[in-house]
Amino acid sequence: MQHGIHPEYRPVVFRDKTGGLSFLTRSTLTSTRTVEWEDGNTYPVVDVEVSSASHPFYTGNARVMDTAGRVERFQRRYGLTGARTDKRTDA
Repeated sequence: MQHGIHPEYRPVVFRDKTGGLSFLTRSTLTSTRTVEWEDGNTYPVVDVEVSSASHPFYTGNARVMDTAGRVERFQRRYGLTGARTDKRTDA
């Protein structure tokens, strides 16, 4: 690996805003905000919107999509166009 061209790889705390989960890992991300971790050291903290603590797939709170309702809403909004007729003749 060439020296001087790669960003610094150091410990960073990622904090999920909605799920309340925080975890310490290594990253090249930088932040001006810091947090004191459980080991007593201070690390840069990066706030994330979604993690495994708040993502619907991992929490089991996934919503079921109503595809029939979506089709009906589309037809109400744009109206039915009628049956398609093909004007080609195979002669």
